[in-house]
Amino acid sequence: MLHHIVLLDPANAEAADHLREACSILANLVGEVPGMVAFHHGPNRDFEGKSARYAYGFTVTFTDRDAHLAYECHPEHIRAGEILVANSCGGHDGIFVADLES
Repeated sequence: MLHHIVLLDPANAEAADHLREACSILANLVGEVPGMVAFHHGPNRDFEGKSARYAYGFTVTFTDRDAHLAYECHPEHIRAGEILVANSCGGHDGIFVADLES
């Protein structure tokens, strides 16, 4: 399994609504993109005090890298990605991504 983890630093208070909108778009890809098996999003509670900059985030679970590649090139992923970049502080710089394989 491949776990795609994305943490977002909203550009401003209004950006949070746009980030949730983008996450809704991505959540709709579960079942549409082969091998994309789960999508979860929500506010970062930062219980350990290590990631306060990133107020919102999401995780996507894929069966393998091929499924992740199919997700990356899907038109709805591209549209949602544009919304994420436009509403994150510093654009791409306001987005942290990690891919964990298990």
